[in-house]
Amino acid sequence: MPSFSVSFRTLPAPASGADIRVLDLAGELDAHTAPEFENALQSCLDEGHARLIVAGDDLRYVSSAGLGVFMAFLEPVRERGGDLKIAALSEEVFEVFDLLGFPLLFDLAPSVDEAVARFAPEAAGAAAGESSPTA
Repeated sequence: MPSFSVSFRTLPAPASGADIRVLDLAGELDAHTAPEFENALQSCLDEGHARLIVAGDDLRYVSSAGLGVFMAFLEPVRERGGDLKIAALSEEVFEVFDLLGFPLLFDLAPSVDEAVARFAPEAAGAAAGESSPTA
């Protein structure tokens, strides 16, 4: 079975507002590991976190099942007044997201710090479309 892990950390909001929960992904996100990612996102929502960043620094591979988890949680997160941003993807993983049009739906940031900054009120207008895999 592929190696995969999700770890959590909480960062202070860049301005007034709720803290930001970061989910650090490592390994391979596929049909076998997607349920673990799904459970992690659901636990964030259950705990009241709607400002989420998924950090892919150590994500080596993502399959359609993994991509489906991202899609499944985008609307529920936004319905709670938050957003699901994706940060720090490798070039290879970014290419998959880009090929499938994810930059049109998600805010893909080159780093976690940049994704955090995009939660600031003045950055609210800077969303999808300004994506790149690296800083």
